[in-house]
Amino acid sequence: MVNREHKDRLFKMIFGREEHRDWTLSLYNAVNGTSYDDPSMIEFNTMEDVLFMGMKNDASFLLDSHLSLWEHQSTPVPNAPLRCVMYLGRLWSKQYIGIKTLYSRKTITLPVPRCVIFYNGMDDEEEQKVLKLSDAFPVDKGDEADVELRVRLINVNRGHNRRLMEVCRPMYEYAWLIDRIRENCRSMGIEAASLRAIEEMPENFRIKGFLLENKEEVQMSMLTEYNEEETLRIIAKEEREEGRAEGKEEGSKRHLIAQICKKMQKGKDVEQIADEVEEELSRVQKICEIAQELGPEYDADKVFESVRKRIPNV
Repeated sequence: MVNREHKDRLFKMIFGREEHRDWTLSLYNAVNGTSYDDPSMIEFNTMEDVLFMGMKNDASFLLDSHLSLWEHQSTPVPNAPLRCVMYLGRLWSKQYIGIKTLYSRKTITLPVPRCVIFYNGMDDEEEQKVLKLSDAFPVDKGDEADVELRVRLINVNRGHNRRLMEVCRPMYEYAWLIDRIRENCRSMGIEAASLRAIEEMPENFRIKGFLLENKEEVQMSMLTEYNEEETLRIIAKEEREEGRAEGKEEGSKRHLIAQICKKMQKGKDVEQIADEVEEELSRVQKICEIAQELGPEYDADKVFESVRKRIPNV
């Protein structure tokens, strides 16, 4: 039986464990266009307490003065650069920097970061693209930033990035497996679909033996990942519904403020306005006080923005 407190994702089981450093090296060469041939050069330094939805989905390691930070995701990842910044900060402070060295006069030498997201979600995605931390800054302020971090996103769904798949056979086999599991899920549950896909793998697949030996852990990992995708889809749906509700509330507030401004332009007092718009006097009073500062034009859009900033719950 599996006795890990927190389970590894299938991706990490294959590409993020000490016993599979040859597979890790193969993927590293495919991603970076290098030709290293000694797996013992890889030094894993993954932080084991960093979890996503209760699972370990990352791997970090050193190779020839470079620090690779890999993460697998099956959902859109717009905040990946921010996560990488936070992860790198924790990793560096934990493994490379002490209080004394941080304030020494000698420059601390750090390994060069290389951040990669391996994406195999159902949403359409480009073959490869670069996500930047500055994408999260205000559109008109991004060029002013003194900090930047880039994350390379690589689509590893079957049929994508064929050159990478040719160079890294284990990644080709992993993509084949995920595609077959999804196909099997059309007629059976995720656990049965996972086991069936492993059994259907060609005998010459390098990862097949490992998967068969650890089929219980693989099934548990796939079940958790499947449930996670369902959870994230539900969250996304709820967020869209909340957004629509907030939009209706904002529209109603805009309409009310526009009515109040028109009546103020006509010189009506607060009590009269509250009676005509059929709103509580206290609420209309607060809006009128802010609108008064923007008179005599009482521009409804400006009043709305001012109300939203100063008394958002009115």
